[in-house]
Amino acid sequence: MADKALKGMSNLLRLLPTGTVFMFQVLNPLFTSNGHCHTVNKVFTGLLLVFCAFSCCFSCFTDSYVGSDGVVHYGIATLTGLWPSPASDSVNLSSYKIRFGDFVHAFWTLIVFAVVSLLDPNTMNCYYPSFVIGEKVLVMILPPVVGFLASLVFFCFPRKRHGIGNPAT
Repeated sequence: MADKALKGMSNLLRLLPTGTVFMFQVLNPLFTSNGHCHTVNKVFTGLLLVFCAFSCCFSCFTDSYVGSDGVVHYGIATLTGLWPSPASDSVNLSSYKIRFGDFVHAFWTLIVFAVVSLLDPNTMNCYYPSFVIGEKVLVMILPPVVGFLASLVFFCFPRKRHGIGNPAT
């Protein structure tokens, strides 16, 4: 029972790039000046949002494998397989090519990150301060709804990729 629970938690952690979300949570108060933005803060916060969103999507197209040298190697999924592939003598890297599910995961990972980042109090105070006062119901309801929908989609399209930083099987 405990093994199944830990395996489920491991799969959940692989679905969303927690390092990117953690980086956003650490840097966002600095870039937004705790929600008291000026033009420079808005530009840097926008760049942070774009960078983190790209990182979330990009991570859906990374994978790892154990090469012929016995070491774990990481690569980017392409239409023909995994790239770069320095130690792939004994591994068929064509099985790592991009699939439809990768785009589904990238889209929903981006949606979840957008909800987390755009409904962050510092981001809201920076970009749309009048929204903070008026629409608390949306802020309370939207994250669980998007989380449920993303979980449903991730259940229907299970992720086969290990990504960077996750152990290869």
